[in-house]
Amino acid sequence: MEVESVILGYFSPTGTTKAVVQGIARGLNHDSVEMLDITRPDARKEPLRTSENELLIIGVPVYMGRVPALLNEWLHAISARNTPAVCVVVYGNRVYDDALIELKDILTGCGCKPIAGATYIGEHSFSTDETPTAGGRPDADDLHHAESFGRMIREKLAAIPSADRIADLEVPGCRPYRGDSRLWTVDFIAVSDECIQCGICAEGCPVGAIDPEESTRVDTTTCITCCACIKNCPQHARTMKPGPVKDASVRLHTLYSERKEPEYFL
Repeated sequence: MEVESVILGYFSPTGTTKAVVQGIARGLNHDSVEMLDITRPDARKEPLRTSENELLIIGVPVYMGRVPALLNEWLHAISARNTPAVCVVVYGNRVYDDALIELKDILTGCGCKPIAGATYIGEHSFSTDETPTAGGRPDADDLHHAESFGRMIREKLAAIPSADRIADLEVPGCRPYRGDSRLWTVDFIAVSDECIQCGICAEGCPVGAIDPEESTRVDTTTCITCCACIKNCPQHARTMKPGPVKDASVRLHTLYSERKEPEYFL
C-alpha cells in the first residue's frame, strides 16, 4: 500500500526521541513528512485526526517503564481510520518494561493499525557529566539503525495491499502493565548566580512548571523531572540539588552502565 504522507508525532523534552523518529523518517524517504512536536503544553490541545492514506509514527520517552502519564489525554484523543502506525519508545538504558505494548494498545484503541514497533536508547534524563547514563545517545550507530528501520517499514508497507491486511503486531510486554507512570513531586533544581533570566528553561518546559519571570520558581507538583531545563541552560546555571533525583542519577550510572541496543518489531 502507498501512503500519501507521514506524520511524525513526538514528545521530546531533551531532543532524544525527536532525533530517533527523524532518523526513521530519513529511512522512509517519503516526499511528504509532517513534524508534530507535542512537547509543549499548547501543542497537546488539538486532537490528531488521521486516515488510512497516512502513516503515523509516534515516539515517546519511557517514564518508570510506562508511557508518560501526561500524554494519556492527547494520545487517547487521537482519531484514526485504519491508519498504519509505528510505535517508538525511547528509554535511558535501564528498561522499557511495558511502555511499547502500552503505546501499541493506545494507538490500536484509537483506530490505528500498528505495523511496526521499536525501542531506542536516549541519554537518561538524570544523566550528568559526573554520573552519565547513556551519555550522547542516540549516537551515530543508533541513528543508522533508525534509518535502516525506516527502510524496513517502507518495504513492509509496499508488500501490504491495504490497511485491512495489516496483521496484529507482536511486541514485548505484560498486561496489566507493571509500574506507575506518575512521577515524583520533588524540589530538586538548584539555580546558581550564573542564571541571566534568559527564559530558555521556561520556554522549553513541557509542562509549564517554570515561572517565565523568575526561573528559580518551579512548580514541583507539575514538574515531571525531565531535566530539560538543566540540559538546555546555556549558562549551565541549573543543577541537581542533593536528594532523591541526584541519588537516582548515581544509582543509574552505577547499575546501568552496560550499553543496550535498539530493538525493532515488524
